Amino acid sequence: MSALKFRLPPNDGPVLSVVDMHTGGEPLRIVLSGAPVPSGSTLLEKRRWVRENMDWVRRVLMLEPRGHQDMYGALLVPSEEAEAQLGVLFMHNAGYSTMCGHAVIALGRFALDYGLVDPQGPETPINIHCPCGIVRAYASYSGGRSGQVRFHSVPAFTLCTDVPVDVPGYGKVVVDVAYGGAFYAFVSAERFGLDVCSSRTRDLVDVAGAVSDAVKAQVKINHPDSEDLAFLYGTILTDGRDAYSEEPTANICVFADSQVDRSPTGSGVTARIALQYHKGLIQLEQTRTFKSGATKSLFTGKAVKETACGDYKAVIVEVCGRAHYTGTASFTLESDDPLKDGFLLK
Repeated sequence: MSALKFRLPPNDGPVLSVVDMHTGGEPLRIVLSGAPVPSGSTLLEKRRWVRENMDWVRRVLMLEPRGHQDMYGALLVPSEEAEAQLGVLFMHNAGYSTMCGHAVIALGRFALDYGLVDPQGPETPINIHCPCGIVRAYASYSGGRSGQVRFHSVPAFTLCTDVPVDVPGYGKVVVDVAYGGAFYAFVSAERFGLDVCSSRTRDLVDVAGAVSDAVKAQVKINHPDSEDLAFLYGTILTDGRDAYSEEPTANICVFADSQVDRSPTGSGVTARIALQYHKGLIQLEQTRTFKSGATKSLFTGKAVKETACGDYKAVIVEVCGRAHYTGTASFTLESDDPLKDGFLLK
C-alpha cells in the first residue's frame, strides 16, 4: 500500500495540535495550537477564566475518546512575570492543578527543543511560571539534544503532622499534610495492609480516595499567599521509609478524580522532602531517591536551602528526572459527534 498523506479530512470544528511526552511513565499532553488565549492579568486569573470559559479544551484533550482517565495536560499561556520565559496551566481529569513536577521536567526539554528558550550547554536555566509561582528549571543540553531536567520549586512546607482523621471503612487514620506547590496528605500504605509496589492499584486508589475525602472534610487547608492554592490535591501512600537512606523509598500518588500518577510525583517529592526535613529525618543537600510504586521509575530530591512561606518554616527543594517524547497529534471536534465534548468512563 502506498503511503497515505497525513491529514484530517474536511471538518467543521477547531483543530488542536499537541505534543505528547511522558516523565517516568506519567503522560503530558502539551497544547501547541488551536486553543484560545485566556483572559486575565495574572496567571491565577487566567486559570480561573479557563476553568469558567474554555473548559472544553481540557475535556476534549484529557477525556475519552482522545484522552483517558489518567491523562495530564499543559496549556502554555502568557505570563505577567518579567523573569518567566513561559507560563503554564496544568490540566487533568477533574480540573486544573497549581503545580506539576513531572510536567515541569517535560517542559524543560520542550522549551529547548521547540525554540522557546535558546539552549546553553551543558545546562540551560528556564523560569517556568506555574499557578503556584515561579519554578526554576535547569535542562541539560549536549550534542544538540536536551536531556535530564532538575528544578527548584516554590517554598515547600509542612502544614500539620500526626493529625487523626476518621476515614469511613478504615477507622481513625493519622496523616501528615505538606505542601510542594500543591497540598498532599501522607500516610503509609502499611496502615491499610497494603504495599505501594505490589498491591492492586484499585485497592490503593480506594484507600487514597477515602483518605483524601476525610482530610478535605476534617482538616482546614490554608496557604499564606492565596486562597487559590488552599486545597488538598490528593493523597500519597508511602512505604513508610521516611528516614534517610541511600535506598529508594517508594510511594504512589492518587489525585484529582481518582487519577493515579505513574511517576514518583514531582510536587509530591517536593512536599515529602519538606515533611522529612521538618521531622529532622534528612539534612540539607542529602539526596534521596523516590520510586513510583506504579512503574518503578525514579526521581531524586533534596532540600537545598531553608526559607519561609508566610509564618511557615519552609525549604527550597530540588527534584530531578527525565522526560521522553511519545509523539504528536492533531485532534478535531465534529459538530455532529454526540461525544465530541469528551466523557469519562470509570
